[in-house]
Amino acid sequence: MQPLYQITDLRHNQSGKYYLVWKQFDALAIFSSSTGAVFCEEMFVTFKIVFVYVTLGALAGIIGIPYSMMAGNIELLYRVVVRGIIPLGLRAGGIRVEVSGLENLPSGVSCILLANHVSNLDPPVLLPVLPGRCSVLLKKGLMRIPLLGTAMRMANFVPVGRGHQRDAARESVAAAEAALRSGLHVLFFAEGTRSEDGRLAGFKRGPFYMAMETGAPIVPIAISGTQTLMRKHSAVIRSGVAKVQVLRAMDPGQFESREELMLAVREKMIKALPEDMRPV
Repeated sequence: MQPLYQITDLRHNQSGKYYLVWKQFDALAIFSSSTGAVFCEEMFVTFKIVFVYVTLGALAGIIGIPYSMMAGNIELLYRVVVRGIIPLGLRAGGIRVEVSGLENLPSGVSCILLANHVSNLDPPVLLPVLPGRCSVLLKKGLMRIPLLGTAMRMANFVPVGRGHQRDAARESVAAAEAALRSGLHVLFFAEGTRSEDGRLAGFKRGPFYMAMETGAPIVPIAISGTQTLMRKHSAVIRSGVAKVQVLRAMDPGQFESREELMLAVREKMIKALPEDMRPV
């Protein structure tokens, strides 16, 4: 009997190209296993989320971007997308978000929000639950996506280039400082990129430099669960629960250096994360 093959995952490489992952089975194994059914269910979850985001997102962009340009205000488009379309897509995919600690966000103060990063689901899970408007530091390539890139620029999202170019990093921090001074919260992902194994990785120094320069409080945020709902290098999304824990704000004025501030924030985040997400 000829061997049979089954698709087990959909992944993408560093250049952004997608490819299917195949696994060989014999006939008896594939028909007695539930792997195929699970994968089909996951692909259906992925399809539902993508369908909501593409159809409603495109409609919001086509109508909302010209309206926001004419009105000179992005607030309505931000609310429609972040408070409406993004949560709707998560619900369509069976993803439930559990939030705690929102009372730790200082009222009436622009803050530096600092979260760990384990999945591409982190931004859509986190942004809708945060009060007010947020500027987000994100990959520069996302700004080239039609409609989405335009909307993100209008919302004062800050593009960040990959690599170790110091001048580019300084420009990004300067843009984030401008967004902060305009009254927005600024959301950083502490490690700068997604963790390879789900555990908390090393922190970038930019947010702590900005906190010491501006005096803005840092609010640590611990995200868990998303690392199993959408794994790194995979485009498949699974249903389940994502947890967001907002921790007590930290005043940079109480620390003598950005290194001391960074260590204190990191320690607080480590304690809030599950054991299997803490650094070894």
